[in-house]
Amino acid sequence: MDTLARLGDEYFRLHFAGDPLAASVFGVEGYDAEVPDPSRAAAADQRAALARVEAELATVDRAALDGQDRISHTILTRLLHDEQRIAEDGLAEVAVTASISGPLAQVVSSVPAATGTDEAYRARLGKLGGFFDGHLERYRQAAADGRFPTELGVRQAIAQVDAYLATPLERDPLLRRLQGDAHAAELVASGLRPALIRFRTALAEELLPVARDSGKVGLCHVPGGTEGYRALIGAYTTTTLDPEEIHQIGLDLVEQLRSEFAERGGRAFNARGADEVIGRLRDDRELRFGAAGEIVDTVTTALRRAEEAVPDWFAGYDIAPCVVREMDPAEAENSVLGYYVAPAADGSRPGAHVVNTFRPELRARFEYEVLAFHESVPGHHLQIAVAQSRGDLPQFRRFTYFDAHGEGWGLYTERLSDEMGLYTSELGRLGMVSFDAWRACRLVVDTGMHHLGWSRERAVTFMLDNTALTETNIVNEVDRYIAMPGQALAYMLGRLRIQQLRERERQALGPAFDLRAFHHEVLAHGPLPLDTLEELITARWQS
Repeated sequence: MDTLARLGDEYFRLHFAGDPLAASVFGVEGYDAEVPDPSRAAAADQRAALARVEAELATVDRAALDGQDRISHTILTRLLHDEQRIAEDGLAEVAVTASISGPLAQVVSSVPAATGTDEAYRARLGKLGGFFDGHLERYRQAAADGRFPTELGVRQAIAQVDAYLATPLERDPLLRRLQGDAHAAELVASGLRPALIRFRTALAEELLPVARDSGKVGLCHVPGGTEGYRALIGAYTTTTLDPEEIHQIGLDLVEQLRSEFAERGGRAFNARGADEVIGRLRDDRELRFGAAGEIVDTVTTALRRAEEAVPDWFAGYDIAPCVVREMDPAEAENSVLGYYVAPAADGSRPGAHVVNTFRPELRARFEYEVLAFHESVPGHHLQIAVAQSRGDLPQFRRFTYFDAHGEGWGLYTERLSDEMGLYTSELGRLGMVSFDAWRACRLVVDTGMHHLGWSRERAVTFMLDNTALTETNIVNEVDRYIAMPGQALAYMLGRLRIQQLRERERQALGPAFDLRAFHHEVLAHGPLPLDTLEELITARWQS
């Protein structure tokens, strides 16, 4: 094995040893008995190990490499740098939250995804109490250093723990796989649940009294937060854009999309102006679902329609199937509209679009076709399953994730789905515009809160004024941006770059432009930093 391949394998091992829950989500074998160590000592050890790999990688001459090896060198260099920097800033220790990045949401969504042995599953259950004790100690250390969580996040985390603890043991989502297994039930009852009681008590009695109020939710109010936020922007977007530039890009896009709201809304509702269209979409009760089953049916039908259209727009890929699954109630109340879970690497589990059906009467019909296309096909499922199918690529490339490339692709496919004729109505296309406006607003409110010091209320108001999302969804979204600074920027910035590259290639090649070939180039190399994607696309049409 050459040096580059060995270092790639070493990074792969370090990455998933540090985050074994992610390994279970990706279906990577060998980690299903483990839980992450959230301690500062573990973070320091991880940084040191990554630094050793980075130092040896620097001795490998990239210029002497070609083809996929050169791409692998670039990607590995980026991953090693970003993970060290984010671990060094340690800003996760101030993110007490009930969102998808919080420890309980991670456990509920990730642990059942494991495909290993029952013995490994029990071993992990037995370690979950220590996982929450470790998080609590990290939160205490952060508070002792003057790095306080948000009051909002603490209150929501308390409510989330309460909801989980109120679930009878026989209906515990972590025990579904081992129904009737007395040993597994005892591990949860005597290990995990007492740890969660300790966790909840400390949140309420120690952290809530010192937490930041809703006027100071951004990282700019945390020691080291301003510098840390810039590092997060770099890692999530793989660009060198600064917060002010991103904020202005968002403002410009929001204004453009208000014009499209007015145009499409005029056709759909005979409405006048963006405000009237947004108000109609948000307030018309006829545009809401009546039951959770309707949501699942809408999403499933959209997925199957997209699967049938794939051959006309993409190369032939032999990939895992995708299913639709309802979000667990313990997670759903404070969670996003939906998300994607990758198929297991060994084929034992399909990919899944996990959809939030909590309180369907508050959920808008026009949002769920576009959501399906983003999360499943032609969005994340197609993208991630194709990457996993590339057995010729190093493991670390098939099972990593660059948000700007991945989420940029997901957002790109929302508009592509209109080109593919997948939307069933003008109402569905208005959902597409609303989702565009939502992602444009992210550029404004994420930078607004974390760099410019906006309050939570100001962020919510801006999104209410400029998207058709319901207030419930907007509040959950803003709370997610508070808990995951910088991540939400990746969607629109990635989509804009993919669009720019497509248009540049179309103009360069003229009648010879092949959209299927362009899509293949975007997907076939696995997850990529945006600059690397641009190099590959440009080199292809220049040749």
